[in-house]
Amino acid sequence: MGNSGAPGTTAVLLAAGAGTRLGLGPKALLPFRGRTLVEVLADVLLAGGCREVVTVLGADAATVRAGTDLSRHRVIENPDWDTGMGSSFRAGVAAAPQADHVLIALVDQPGLTTETVARLLAAHRPGRVTAAAYRDAEGTLQRGHPLLLDAGLRAEAAETATGDAGARVFLRAHPDLIDLVDCSDLSGGEDLDSPEQLHLLD
Repeated sequence: MGNSGAPGTTAVLLAAGAGTRLGLGPKALLPFRGRTLVEVLADVLLAGGCREVVTVLGADAATVRAGTDLSRHRVIENPDWDTGMGSSFRAGVAAAPQADHVLIALVDQPGLTTETVARLLAAHRPGRVTAAAYRDAEGTLQRGHPLLLDAGLRAEAAETATGDAGARVFLRAHPDLIDLVDCSDLSGGEDLDSPEQLHLLD
């Protein structure tokens, strides 16, 4: 992409939470595939075709840095992480090169695959939001993560990110801009929020 003049895509991996509901400390440090969850997912985003990964840390950031090797990626810290995901969303988007599209991913989704990332990048159309979607029990496609924000939309999306809402307010205001990409064959798209979901790490 670099030679065509078209925007590249920077991934923003939101990994700042304290994991309070799960009760095991920051989810970033959960053991996964012989490493930590944040290490594996950052590498997945890069391998899927994003040109760089901005990993946003917050809770126990020093511990996460000490317990991981994120040297292939950019790591930033959000001092306001405890105000909710919105502040980490804004920090991550601001850290991405201004001309880039931004792909937002969550550290608590161990089902993320390189194929999911590549599928979103391939499906993206200029001026649009491209979202991974997964079928619920009734077979209805539901929007999930990752979420690819066009370079021209990222600033407005960041402006509306507040509290625990990342792009949610922006997306509700602009449903006509969203293209859903079915990734049900690759993952269920579940978030790891409770002890009952720890099997997702197996």
